[in-house]
Amino acid sequence: MRAVQYDSFGSTPAVIDVPDPVAPADGVVVRVAATGVCRSDWHAWKGHDDSVVLPHVPGHEFAGVVASVGSDVTRFSVGDRVTAPFVFACGRCEQCLDGATQVCTRQQQPGFTLPGSYAEAVVVPHAEVNLVALPDAVGFAEAAGLGCRFGTAYHALHARGRVAAGEWVVVYGCGGVGLSTVLVAKAAGAHVVAVDVSAAALDRAAALGADVVRMDEDAVDTVRSLTGGGAHVSVDAFGSRATSVAAVASLRPRGRHVQVGLLLDAEAAPAIPMGRVIGEELELLGSHGIAVGEYAAMLDDVVAGRLRPAESIGQTIGFDDLPAALVAMDGPATSAGMTVAVF
Repeated sequence: MRAVQYDSFGSTPAVIDVPDPVAPADGVVVRVAATGVCRSDWHAWKGHDDSVVLPHVPGHEFAGVVASVGSDVTRFSVGDRVTAPFVFACGRCEQCLDGATQVCTRQQQPGFTLPGSYAEAVVVPHAEVNLVALPDAVGFAEAAGLGCRFGTAYHALHARGRVAAGEWVVVYGCGGVGLSTVLVAKAAGAHVVAVDVSAAALDRAAALGADVVRMDEDAVDTVRSLTGGGAHVSVDAFGSRATSVAAVASLRPRGRHVQVGLLLDAEAAPAIPMGRVIGEELELLGSHGIAVGEYAAMLDDVVAGRLRPAESIGQTIGFDDLPAALVAMDGPATSAGMTVAVF
């Protein structure tokens, strides 16, 4: 099969031929129909994640059709339309047994610890834990983002941020995760402020129903004014010292901050004002992907039209465009929203 591979961190990836994958006894091979191009893929390519072993096939958010099934798998068959979260859980550890598969202590991740979905096929181990049946009404391109960006936003706001109708949510960073967060927050009945440096990203957030603020030295004051004293929930969907600090500063007393964007390399240690966290009883919450058990409610909302993940897609590309799309993330974004490769 064809796959995108890089042999050293930061080098231009190439489309090469690799052996067809084989389903393990408890797993399946999925023929990939669509895969997202995510900032996390860029972090892996740049060498910011020490779990990546070279040479490497990136990609961690995908949807497709089951191509082969291991001998121990009974719930899925060849031809099933499926997707999966980017955390492949073991199904047996304490966290998995509690339903928190997104923080499995023995997790594997396509595109990081395993070969990823920038390929014509990808292996999903422990398929009966990790594989999710995809309704016919949900297209492959929109489903590709459910395992990472859209699903991450859903988990961040509902499971971690406990968003409620009528609350104010501020979102720092309006890429794929940020725009997904805007959509999920609006569907929950929240008021939303979106903050970014990009005019195109802010235009897209405004079209989705958010008030918008440009990220500058006055952004926090503007957010606090718009929200009547601060947001109930803040989300850093970008991942930097500046955005994480600003997001916390944008909260009202007893507000909840949810950190979604990865803080890696030089951005790893933001100076959070812990005195204010104590004095105003702020909550600082990490959020990592989405649990398998949350898919049913999310997919019900997608099928019913209450959630519209397709609106977070900025552009679709072909398989052969994947190397250039990954390299392009070294520079400023050229479009607002998620990039999805459709095979």
